[in-house]
Amino acid sequence: MPLTLWSGRRGSNPRQPAWKAGTLPTELLPQNRVYITPNLPACQRGVPAFPHNSAGLLRLIEGYRIYSDAEGKSPKTIETVAGSVKLLWQFLTNAGLSTSTDSIGPDELRAFILDLKRRPCFSNHPYARPQERSLSPHSVNTYLRSIRAFWSWLEEEGIITDNPFDRVKVPKAPRKVVATFTETQIRDLLAAIDTSTAEGQRDYLIIILFLDTAVRLSELSGLTLDDLRLDDGILKVMGKGSKERLIPVGRFTQRVLWRYLNLVRPLPLNPRCISLFLTIDGLPMTGHHIRKRIILYGKIAGIRGIRCSPHTIRHTAAVNFLRNGGNVFVLQRLLGHTSLNMTRHYCELADVDVQRAHATASPVDNLMLSGIPGDRRKWRGK
Repeated sequence: MPLTLWSGRRGSNPRQPAWKAGTLPTELLPQNRVYITPNLPACQRGVPAFPHNSAGLLRLIEGYRIYSDAEGKSPKTIETVAGSVKLLWQFLTNAGLSTSTDSIGPDELRAFILDLKRRPCFSNHPYARPQERSLSPHSVNTYLRSIRAFWSWLEEEGIITDNPFDRVKVPKAPRKVVATFTETQIRDLLAAIDTSTAEGQRDYLIIILFLDTAVRLSELSGLTLDDLRLDDGILKVMGKGSKERLIPVGRFTQRVLWRYLNLVRPLPLNPRCISLFLTIDGLPMTGHHIRKRIILYGKIAGIRGIRCSPHTIRHTAAVNFLRNGGNVFVLQRLLGHTSLNMTRHYCELADVDVQRAHATASPVDNLMLSGIPGDRRKWRGK
């Protein structure tokens, strides 16, 4: 017989269940091993509010936040995982299914995958309007990999013993060659900046730094005055996973950076602020602000057919580094990648590079064959 939950509040009906007396949330009613002490939630008395193997997703998300923050994971990674699990919780709730971890199996996950594939883009965005197109395969893959990471954490902590992802295959995202800016587009982008103003000179430096160092947007927006070693031509950046690395800058970039520091950079509104890039009001520039400025200059320059963003500039810098004879191992360190496979995927050469390389190294053309069958003209090769 299930155990009845009683309220311990003074003056309450001793036969009245706790969920009616207001001392216990109604969602705990089905649990039959909960004991409530006077005036305190069960969790504050050290009594588990529910068996760990049937814990609800929303409560476990908070536990994941605490554990991940203690392990030093980036806030962005934590929010991505938490947001993805909340999306799964919303799907299960709307479908009338249980959200306890012991009730979520391969069938529920496969139904969620199908729902993601049919879901309109931006359907849950707080500001953007939903679009007719469905979520991209990359978005679906990101959601599922984040949820899989959450379930791996549940397994590591002993909250679950059976991981449903062991029997569910996450759809792979298609590999696409990311487009890069041409040399003409880069020049047009820089020419769109009004460098007669302090704001324009600051934005010119931002794009030059992206092109010269291939740093991430978060790394560039987080630069401080203490991160500069201008005499040595080196920047110190804080990458993913709180990993610092030293990035060299070219001589031209050093000159532009020196001019900005000594002649252009405004006084910070807060004297203690040491952020490198400031707005005209003396406030630190955020990554969102920098992204909007780059998009603006892309529109002014009339760049079409390619996304004008910090990530595109970073990719352009990486590919140009290889085109100019750079070493892939050095590029791996510059980009802050932990494995060479990431660098190879990131810096796939554009089709024009493949065509140019094949024109030089074509196996057949280099054989210098005597002629083409059926053609009396002699083949002269190159």
